[in-house]
Amino acid sequence: RRECLAALAETGADAGGGPWVGRGTEPLQRVIATVFRSPFCAGTARGHDPSYSGPVDTVYLGCWYRHIFDRLGGFDEELARNEDDEFSLRITRAGGTIFQSARIKSWYTPRNSLGALLRQYAQYGYWKVRVIQKHRIPASVRHVVPAGFILMLAILALASTASVLAARGAVALGAVYICGNLLASVDTARRSHWKLWPLIPAVFACYHIGYGVGFLH
Repeated sequence: RRECLAALAETGADAGGGPWVGRGTEPLQRVIATVFRSPFCAGTARGHDPSYSGPVDTVYLGCWYRHIFDRLGGFDEELARNEDDEFSLRITRAGGTIFQSARIKSWYTPRNSLGALLRQYAQYGYWKVRVIQKHRIPASVRHVVPAGFILMLAILALASTASVLAARGAVALGAVYICGNLLASVDTARRSHWKLWPLIPAVFACYHIGYGVGFLH
């Protein structure tokens, strides 16, 4: 709490907090926490970088001045997920700033099954669309890419029953994803620990497929 208040005082930001850092005890939890920091998972989201201090779009376990709620309203209770993300959007659209300080330390424990991870990110993708609808804003590229990939793959797979070209397109698109996944998995294992390698590709796929399917739903 002391560091959160210090970050607000030092920067003049309207909201502050620390990086979103996972810490697991079981092997799969450790893999999920490691993959979470990869750009192949997080895109350009700086909140996944534990060493980053600076402006962000939203902040994990944030700290806000009371007058911000008085001016913009409270969290949207309609949202089962992404309510902090939606409140951050209201702050930035009102001209406010959000600051992440690497001095602030907090951790969360990731899910301990691939199925639970898949459901978690399907919910994130689903409720992200509700935030977009509420504020009538375009989605960022990192939110659209998983859904676009799933949608294109599904269209090509369905069309492949009547078109050889579509079948080749589906195979090519799947191959591109698998290659990208494997390259990112090798890089992630190299940066962390090689013993995590066997589970990393599956965890990446759960993040992407879960978010993409939830977004489309």
